[in-house]
Amino acid sequence: MATSGDDARMIACTSRAADPQAAVAELAEGLDGRKLAGALLFCSNAYPREALQQALAERMPDVRLYGCTSAGELTEQGYDTHSVVLIGFPEGPFSMASLRFDDLDRFDPAAAQGAIRQLVAQSRRDNGAGEGLHQVALFFVDGLSHREELLTMTAQHALGDIQLIGGSSGDGLSFRDTAIFHEGAFHKDAAVIVLLTSRRPMHVFCKSFYRPGPAKMVITEADAESRVVTEINAAPAAEEYRRLAGSPLSELNAQFFAAYPPIVRTGGQFHVRSIQTANDDGSLTFYCAIDTGVVLSIGEPVDRLAEMEVLFDEIGRKVGEIDHVVGFDCVLNRLDAEDRQQAGAVSRMYVANRVFGFNTYGEQFRAAHMNQTFTGLAVGR
Repeated sequence: MATSGDDARMIACTSRAADPQAAVAELAEGLDGRKLAGALLFCSNAYPREALQQALAERMPDVRLYGCTSAGELTEQGYDTHSVVLIGFPEGPFSMASLRFDDLDRFDPAAAQGAIRQLVAQSRRDNGAGEGLHQVALFFVDGLSHREELLTMTAQHALGDIQLIGGSSGDGLSFRDTAIFHEGAFHKDAAVIVLLTSRRPMHVFCKSFYRPGPAKMVITEADAESRVVTEINAAPAAEEYRRLAGSPLSELNAQFFAAYPPIVRTGGQFHVRSIQTANDDGSLTFYCAIDTGVVLSIGEPVDRLAEMEVLFDEIGRKVGEIDHVVGFDCVLNRLDAEDRQQAGAVSRMYVANRVFGFNTYGEQFRAAHMNQTFTGLAVGR
């Protein structure tokens, strides 16, 4: 178990104990009885969920927890696995309020916007107004829901000038069973908005470590609902993607998708549209929205470590001394860092800048859902 923080600052606790009771006991010990406005919880899919939520209810009955299952964790060691991480916001400097949406296939944008506006209005009544009051919306959504784009756009529109930041839940690389944690239980096919309010400086960010290369591909046949692409450049999708990546004999797996991310230009900016799986029929399933007619480039890596140094310098200028950074790092970023033998260096940079969080199946930043970014919330002291 590891803990960071003091009574006036945020606290981060982690455990690698395989037994849920033992893991939660370590987290509770790390909190040391501190009063929290709430806490974020990110856990490996290796934990039995009913046993974990029961242990949390027994050992932390008064702590409001928000979070999800993960595809890897960001702890005091940097990149981590088979662990659980808790990020606590002390009562007084922070307040938290939340709203959950269930049954995402029946998501009603108009009703959701009304509920979100009510959440914001109530929070502002509770916290008052005035100069120096900052609000951020943390967002966690089922990573297998295929509804992230609609939910993110809907939520940001209702939030107005409050910036949304978050991540999609994962389950390692199984793509079978992801969940959101809210009100003491795990929920499938759900999303949670957590409105975080503080007078401390807070800064949201989103960083990609890839640029578009010369290879182009046009989606010529796709099912937008399932995010499945069957044809690229009028050829079988998987075969053409592999050819354009310059590795026609390579196995199409998560490491390959991480190394050769498709990139789309929207609104004058470039965003990764990552591939989740190659299917037996030669089609490709994407993490993000995709449709016929979309033009993509094959991404090329930039110097990630140099870009991260610049990013953390910018964060320091925004918030001053960093208390903690809540990080949402795409699982494909992690795989690519491991393949390029950079995972250790990335982890050390995360540790130096007090980054805690999880590896995602996608990231949300303002009104956009995207892939293969390092996205997060930096909180100053």
